Amino acid sequence: MNIEKRIEELGIFIPAASKPVAAYVPGVVAGDLLFISGQLPVFNGKLLYSGRAGQDLSLEDGQAAARTAVINCLAVLKDQIESWDNLVRVIKITGFVQSADSFHEQHLIINGASQLLLDIFGDRGRHSRAAVGVNALPLNAACEIEMICQIKR
Repeated sequence: MNIEKRIEELGIFIPAASKPVAAYVPGVVAGDLLFISGQLPVFNGKLLYSGRAGQDLSLEDGQAAARTAVINCLAVLKDQIESWDNLVRVIKITGFVQSADSFHEQHLIINGASQLLLDIFGDRGRHSRAAVGVNALPLNAACEIEMICQIKR
């Protein structure tokens, strides 16, 4: 499967990996695992989705936020592995959703990210996952996603 072609067919733009805004690094390689720091739904330095799911954001907006955040994870992945051929598989994503107290569909929001990974990578994108509702996130972001991948070294 040609991943670059698949990304193009899906109309996705993978940006350059963003610079950290605090004392951490975007990704850490340990053996054949790459741990990608939490990414927000940011594009061109601008937060695209903010607020709480179930209060300020619709389910569809939340899913779009998760999709944007995981695209930023892919930017870090691409920066670390140089070629998509060096991705063995996505192991796990953890999604944090800023949620209203009565909102209980975090899993559906993070599905925006999960489905995109499947659409791009097929079976290599099939992963384990956690979808967690939280009271607040940095910059009032709608969601934050971190990812663990197995890579070729």
